Amino acid sequence: MLPSEKIQKVLQDLPVLYQAEVLDFVEYLKAKADQAAFAEECRDWSSFSLYSAMREMEHEESPIYTLADLKVLFS
Repeated sequence: MLPSEKIQKVLQDLPVLYQAEVLDFVEYLKAKADQAAFAEECRDWSSFSLYSAMREMEHEESPIYTLADLKVLFS
């Protein structure tokens, strides 16, 4: 028996009030899983973006700009 089938069988035997609590908990777990998936996707895109921006920079001969090119220096 699959876990989802077992859950459904047990859930049907619970009073409606407890079924509502189970639903709240399942929705919480779903939101948590969605948030984790979104966070992982954001990390992946961030890594890809950084990789794309820095691609081939190790082959550059010298920096394009120097400290002398700065108009404002924050410390």
